[in-house]
Amino acid sequence: MEAADATKEIADLNLTYLLLAQKLLREDRAGAMLRLGISAEMADLLGSMTLAEVVKLAASNFVLCAFRLDELPGVRSMLQPGREGALQQAHLSILLAGRHQQAAAAAR
Repeated sequence: MEAADATKEIADLNLTYLLLAQKLLREDRAGAMLRLGISAEMADLLGSMTLAEVVKLAASNFVLCAFRLDELPGVRSMLQPGREGALQQAHLSILLAGRHQQAAAAAR
């Protein structure tokens, strides 16, 4: 993949992520903050951005969203066969909510 192709794909990913984040925040702010792993301040900023600002920010050549799969034991438990899908979703939600709370407490 050429650098120009990668930059365009990153911009596309960023734009999709930012638009999805805004949509989720409009529908359910608290749920979106948990799902996206963002603070109230970041939720305010994302929610107030105009389309022009979103497009400008998305054009960055850095991926703006972050994967929260650095909790290796949690990911491994999600991949174990034989677990019910709803139970796996609940477990992941609890893990990510706990990490979000820890990050929020550390930021204070």
